[in-house]
Amino acid sequence: MYTTRFSHKITVFQGRQAPEGATLVGYGAIIDRLQLAMPLPTKLALISDKRRSYSTENWTVFSSRAVFDDTLYKHLVFALKYEGVNLLFFKKLFEIISENEIMAVLQLEPTGQYSRKIWFLYEWLLQTQLDIKDLAIKNFVPLLHDNIQYAIKGTRSSRHRIINNLPGTRDFCPLIFKTEKLETHISANISGKKNEFLNNIHKDVLQRASSFLLLKDSKASFTIEGENPGNNRAMRWGKAIGQAGQKPLSIAELIRLQQIVIENSRFIDMGLRKKGGFVGEHDRATGEPIPDHISAKEEDVEHLLKGLITANAVLQDETYDAVLAAATMAFGFVFIHPFVDGNGRLHRYIIHHILAKKAFTQQGVIFPVSSSILDHIDDYKTVLESYSHPLLDHIEWEITADNNIEVTNNTIDLYRYYDATKQAEFLYDCVEDTLERVIPEEVIYLQNYDVFKRYIDNHFEMPDKMVALLVRFLEQNDGALSKRALDKEFSALKEKEIKEIEANYNRIF
Repeated sequence: MYTTRFSHKITVFQGRQAPEGATLVGYGAIIDRLQLAMPLPTKLALISDKRRSYSTENWTVFSSRAVFDDTLYKHLVFALKYEGVNLLFFKKLFEIISENEIMAVLQLEPTGQYSRKIWFLYEWLLQTQLDIKDLAIKNFVPLLHDNIQYAIKGTRSSRHRIINNLPGTRDFCPLIFKTEKLETHISANISGKKNEFLNNIHKDVLQRASSFLLLKDSKASFTIEGENPGNNRAMRWGKAIGQAGQKPLSIAELIRLQQIVIENSRFIDMGLRKKGGFVGEHDRATGEPIPDHISAKEEDVEHLLKGLITANAVLQDETYDAVLAAATMAFGFVFIHPFVDGNGRLHRYIIHHILAKKAFTQQGVIFPVSSSILDHIDDYKTVLESYSHPLLDHIEWEITADNNIEVTNNTIDLYRYYDATKQAEFLYDCVEDTLERVIPEEVIYLQNYDVFKRYIDNHFEMPDKMVALLVRFLEQNDGALSKRALDKEFSALKEKEIKEIEANYNRIF
C-alpha cells in the first residue's frame, strides 16, 4: 500500500473550491487515496505549478519548489512538517495499514525525526509495541511543533527519543492550531488587564458586582438552552457556578451538578446516558429524528469522560494557556453529550471550573462568560456546528422504536481527537468581551447607582427599596418616569422634582 500514488491535480475537492488548479498533497491526498473514514482537516495543502506560496481559510498553497516524491512516507513527512499532528488521521491510517507496511515505512529513515514521530504515534495510539529496538541516539525531538500547535512541556520517551508534548492522553486529546487570532489574544494578557481593572474597584462594589454577575451568568446559561428559570432556580445554579474550581472534576461531581441543573427529573433518566442521543428536531409527519449533532455512543460515554478528566489533569501544566484548556475540556464535554439533559449548562460550568482552577479568575469575581456567549449566540451555534456537521457523514445510525438514534459503527475516536481551534478562538473572543465589556459594565453601573442613590438620599430620603424601584422605572422608560409610575408609586413627587430626578439620572447613567 505504501507504494500507491497519492498526489493528483484538483480544482475542486470534496465540495471545496481550490484557490487554483494545483496538486493535493499531505493529509488530504492520503485521506482521499486510502478513503479514510474521517472529516477533512480544516486546512488542506496544495503545491502550486507556480513559484508562489500563500494561505486562505481552507488551503495552504506551497510553491512548486516544494514538490517531493509521491510516496506514503514523503506525504507523511510533509504533513507532519507543515500541517501539524492529526491524531484522528493517524489512528484511522494505522487501523488499515498492516504492521509489515508500517515497518517498511519506518525503515526508510529509521532515526529521522519524522520516522520517530510516526513510530511513537503508532505505538501510543494502538497501545502496542513494534519489533524495533529502543533508540540509542542522543537528541530528543518534540512531537508537536510549537510553532504550529499548542503543546505542553511534555515528557520524554527514551524508546523513541521523542518529547511527548501532546496536551492530553490517548483517551482524550483534541489539538489546537496556532492562529493569528489566538496569538493576539494570548499576548494581550487580558487576564492581567482584568486584574489591573478590578484592583482599582472598591471591595464593596466588587462584592456586589460578583453577586449580580453570578445571577446574570446563571440566567444566561438557562436562556441559551431556551429556558426561563425563576430566580430561586437561577440562584441555586449560580451558587454552584460560584463554587467552580473548588471540587475536583469527576463523573460523580458532574452527576451531582446535573441534579442541581434539572429541577424536575420525573421524565428524565438522570446520570450518564444509557441510550443513544442527538441534538436536533423530529420530522413533524413521521416523528423521525433529524440530527444536527449525534452524541457519543452510550457504551463509550464513561470511557470518554474518564479520558477527558485525565486529560484535564494534564492540562493543569502551568505552561498551557487557561482559555485553551477550558475550550478543549468544555467543548469536548458538550460534543460527547453524556447526559440526556443538562449538557449545555454543565459544558459552560466546565469553562468556569477550568478558568478558576488555572487561576484565571483569581480575583474571586465570577467570570460571566455565558452572558457573552448569549450575546453571540449565532457565532456559538456556528462553532458547535463546525464540529458536528462534518461528523454526520461518518456516523452510521438507525432509528429506534422511540424515534431516537442508535449508532452502529465505531465512533469513539471522533470525540477524542478533534481540532478544537475554532472553539478556542470563539471562547477567547467571549473571554475578551467579558473582560472588556460585561464585567466593566456591571461595575460601572453599580458605581453610577451609588452616585444616584446618594443624590436621592440627600434630597428625598427615600427608602432603599423605593430607590431601586425608581431606577428600574427610569431604566425601562429611557430615563423618564412613565405616567403610570407618577400616578401610583411616585405620585408624591412635584413636577420640578420629577424633572430634576430625570435630569440627574440621565447625567449619571
